[in-house]
Amino acid sequence: MIGRIIAHVRESKKMSKTELAKATKIDVGHITHIEKEERNPSHSALRAICDALKIPYEPMMHTYDKDLTEEQKSYNVEKHINYDLVPIFGSIEGFSKCPEGLFDTSFVFRAFDDTMSPRFEKGDYLYTSFNTPLDNKDIGLFLYEEKLIVRKFIVRKTDLVLRAESKDIKDIILTKDSDFYIVGKILGVKFKNMPKYEVF
Repeated sequence: MIGRIIAHVRESKKMSKTELAKATKIDVGHITHIEKEERNPSHSALRAICDALKIPYEPMMHTYDKDLTEEQKSYNVEKHINYDLVPIFGSIEGFSKCPEGLFDTSFVFRAFDDTMSPRFEKGDYLYTSFNTPLDNKDIGLFLYEEKLIVRKFIVRKTDLVLRAESKDIKDIILTKDSDFYIVGKILGVKFKNMPKYEVF
């Protein structure tokens, strides 16, 4: 996945592979292999690429070892990953031990509304993997119209849907080119009033 994002960012910044190679001192052939996902960049090469593209390194690191499914490629997931945004946390409650089965967790946040009830309620702790592509029916944290929302991600032949569990909330219908970003995949939940976890 990281190669597709690098290619997408480079093209969106109207930078040629030759210009990127010159700025990073990485052979243009190696850049081509990285963008075609035939090779992964070393950590130092990735840092050099991020510096040349003027994007933060850490969000890209979260995409490093993620392979894409054909379904994820079909909706051009690289266009919907936050490669230049970093999360803002309003408060830190402390730390959570990472439960078994949720070892890909990057951060935990509290559900901020009841749109996904009864699956989980406002205040429940959601274990999230940052910058992770989604498959059909995964639950994700999205940036949509400058708001953070949690929804089920539905992949259909002609469009994409962000669906709440609550029947009172209408589906958000998207195309593969709609302006939305996948902040992360919800891996599981710890219920606020119980010590138990549910892994999705």
